[in-house]
This record gives sequence, C-alpha cells and structure tokens, in this order.
Amino acid sequence: MQFDVPDPAYTDSAPMRAHFRLAVRIAFGFVALLWIIFLMNWALDLDPESSGIRPRQWAGLPGIVFAPLVHGGFDHLIANSPPLLVLITAMLFLYPNSTLRVLPAVWLGPGIVVWLFGRESVHFGASGLVYGLASYTFVAGLLRRDRRAIAASLVVWFMYGSLVWGVLPAPFGVSWETHLSAALIGVALALALRRLDVPPRKRYGWEGEAEMDKGDFPPAPGIGGV
Repeated sequence: MQFDVPDPAYTDSAPMRAHFRLAVRIAFGFVALLWIIFLMNWALDLDPESSGIRPRQWAGLPGIVFAPLVHGGFDHLIANSPPLLVLITAMLFLYPNSTLRVLPAVWLGPGIVVWLFGRESVHFGASGLVYGLASYTFVAGLLRRDRRAIAASLVVWFMYGSLVWGVLPAPFGVSWETHLSAALIGVALALALRRLDVPPRKRYGWEGEAEMDKGDFPPAPGIGGV
C-alpha cells in the first residue's frame, strides 16, 4: 500500500503552524475547564452525580449534556486529562472539518444510548469523549493514505491501546456502556467522513512524466478551445 506524503508547502506553512498552536490552546482550555468545574464542585461540596445520566429517568436527561463535564474524584479526572489533551489536539489539527461533526456526536450520542439502555446507575465523566475521539483518530488514520494520520493513529494505539478493555462489561463503578457506544460512534464516523480533511499530497516530477507517457497530454493551442 502506498502512503501519500502531504505537500510540504501545505503542512509546513505558517497557517498550519498557527493552526496547530490554536489546537493545543483549545485542548488545554477544555481540560482546564474540566479542572475548574471539578475544583468548584469539590470546594462547594457538590455531588457530581446530580449532573450525571440516570437511565430512563426524566431527571437524568440533562446529564446527556452535562455528564462529560463532571468527575467523581482526582483519579478519575487525572486519568482523562492527558488523553483528552492529545486527542483534542490531534482532532482539531488533522481533522478540523470532521471535528465539527465528530465532537457533538461523541458528546451527546453515548449519553443518549446510556439513558435508553444503560444499567440502573449514575453515569458521568469525560471518558466517553476519550473513547469516541480515540476510535475515530485510530480508524481514520488507517483509512487514509496520509502519513500524518497514520502517525497519529499509531500514537493513539501505543498510548491508549489498553482502552479497548474498557468497552467490555465491567463491575459497578465503570460505565462500560458509555465507552462502548462512544467507540462505535467514533468508528462509524471515521468510515463516513473518510474523504473529509484529506490534505493535498506531494507530487513528484516523475508523476507528470508518467501521465505524459500514458497519453495524458495537455491540449495543444487551437485544440479543445484553448
């Protein structure tokens, strides 16, 4: 299989470097927001379960929106923070247009599934975002013949490949339903959006010669309306 090399004039341009810095700032800003919310809840002694998803209860519907913003403890938040920094940066940098579709889907979709089919428990935390973005980034990298996407896919696999065990039925206290539904949504979107955010590839001089050898000559003056 041939892996395309993105055009250096595109990937090494000043706008792309600025776009990467913006992606990093947005990722840090979102994780900082999670920490601010957690510290406020901790300081005010607020129960995060009040913002969680309660399956098949009307009082649990708001959790579909707010559950990814709250965490049950420092360990829970610390576990989600590094992968969110990596994955949000990768998504915004490599797949800016796809992110506009993927992020709402992996934010709201797992919550809807959990509310409809989840166990009788309270589900909250940003791990659904981690699983959704990780599965999208990994599968999208495999589908595209783009070395940057392949590199991001491998980074996700080596750093967070153990996440796969989180989609299996687990004891009370782990929302494996959120993990599984988010991962499946990420895979489905990677397949559906595989032609989006494909960067221009580097073209070599011999490619033009090969096209000429195959008879793909440019139209001569006076032929074809030129």
